[in-house]
Amino acid sequence: MTIINAYWTGIITQTGIMLIAIIGVSLLTGFTGIFSMGHAGFMCVGAYVSALLVKSCGLPIWVGILCGMAASMLFGLLIGLPTLRLRGDYFLIASIGIGEAIRLIVENTYDLTGGSTGMMDIGRFTSLPVVLLLDVLVIIFAVRFLKSKFGRNCVAIREDETAAIAMGIDVYRTKVLVFIISCALVALSGALLGHYLNYVNPKIFNARKSSELIMTVIMGGSGSLTGSILAGLVLTPLPEFLRTESAQEWRMAIYGILIVLIIMFRPNGLMGNKELTIAGIKRFFQRIRLLPASRKSAKGKE
Repeated sequence: MTIINAYWTGIITQTGIMLIAIIGVSLLTGFTGIFSMGHAGFMCVGAYVSALLVKSCGLPIWVGILCGMAASMLFGLLIGLPTLRLRGDYFLIASIGIGEAIRLIVENTYDLTGGSTGMMDIGRFTSLPVVLLLDVLVIIFAVRFLKSKFGRNCVAIREDETAAIAMGIDVYRTKVLVFIISCALVALSGALLGHYLNYVNPKIFNARKSSELIMTVIMGGSGSLTGSILAGLVLTPLPEFLRTESAQEWRMAIYGILIVLIIMFRPNGLMGNKELTIAGIKRFFQRIRLLPASRKSAKGKE
């Protein structure tokens, strides 16, 4: 029984860790319209910088995590300054190369990072309460950011970059800012994952991980923070829910079919560009309560 509880606690913890990265990608892709297929590389930077500082330098783990976020932000700034001048598919292609380049550099610096075998015993820090607390803080930060002037500028750039320039928005500066913030959040996620597994390996942060982040944001609905969160809570643990004896061989196929169904029947994502609010939930339940009464009144009129 204890093993089963630990197993599901682990799934919930890893889902919460990935939720931070999903929110980071949502700010960049969903609300600013910048598609990056290399964000797993910035997760890798956060994880390895924290692991190296903790294991080799003996720093406290929380200091290592903060340094990992700072390193990822600096790296994102150095990369973003030249590449964010590119538009559309050009930046997408550049981001793929950046993500893979980071992974290959880590994989081929064996003396420093352990190469393809990774690094073990980097220190355990991440727990479910810590992850839940950070999830709440990150969500609050994302909501406040989107309601700020910079957040509104991001949405304007997503809708029409030319019109945003005409309105006086510094498009380039806004893109660089949101790119750095996104890098910091995915680095936090990568560092937490490493200190939860007590192990880091470059294969964890491959192109497939970047694709999963982008796919989750699109499935939830570009332009909906609530949608990204709900999609993350559903799609991240879904492969584990399908890990049963009857579905073991078809696990990833079922996962793929469910995603295709979402694309077919909800092309704008689960939430589109709508947000789930407390007021909206209250209105929903009020409508449910009023529905039987309205039906009775309609029958009475007949």
